[in-house]
Amino acid sequence: MNASDETGVWLYAVTPEAGAAALGGLTGVSAERPRVVTAGRLAAVVGDVPLSSFGAEALRRNLEDLDWLAAVARAHDSVIAALVEQGPVAPVRLATVYHDDASVRVAVEERCADFERTLEHVSGRVEWGVKAFLQSEPEPAAAVPDSEGAGVAYLARRRRALASQEERQQRAADQVSRLHAALCELAADACTHPPQSRALTDQDGPMVLNGAYLVDAGQAGRFAEAVDSSGRDSTVLTVELTGPWPPYSFSTPEEP
Repeated sequence: MNASDETGVWLYAVTPEAGAAALGGLTGVSAERPRVVTAGRLAAVVGDVPLSSFGAEALRRNLEDLDWLAAVARAHDSVIAALVEQGPVAPVRLATVYHDDASVRVAVEERCADFERTLEHVSGRVEWGVKAFLQSEPEPAAAVPDSEGAGVAYLARRRRALASQEERQQRAADQVSRLHAALCELAADACTHPPQSRALTDQDGPMVLNGAYLVDAGQAGRFAEAVDSSGRDSTVLTVELTGPWPPYSFSTPEEP
């Protein structure tokens, strides 16, 4: 077999064995048909991918291509989203590739207890994302001529602007703390991720909260209303709700 013909096994997610029976007409990251590798009491949902594109060296190169990465991420997510419709799922991080089915089976069986705890934890729940941004500060009023001189007037305006900025940031921090605490009360689990850069958002102000919340399906309405209310009531924050997502933030630890 030529090196270009060699394949690896891409791991999408782990589910209870009975939960991965109907993969339907799904296609995966390499337009392959996802399939199941049974590992003890669990099912690993995998796909066969060419190492010419998904081997270690190829991945290092391709992950630098944002268009390629976006397409692969969408395909990975579409498989996991379809599995979520059937039952609890432990998603696996993007670009987890094994040599063969036996390697997948060993990896899952060795961490069977971790996966089973995760599947029990996420059962009947979905992930919601909440992002909060500091709103842009209103433009200051036009300066009034100051008899003390232009230099003194500039320094005074600068001090006032800095004091106003610090006060807004403190108010935002207090409101973010209260918002996160209130949402944690409605969630079964919660975590925060590092803020995204402005280049990845459509907001003018910096992100001050990038939270993920694991919420019972029956609590989705209350959770959404709490997020919406916090955005309406704030004078310094813009709050966004995203989801529902598969429980990516509450899955198993990183693969070795």
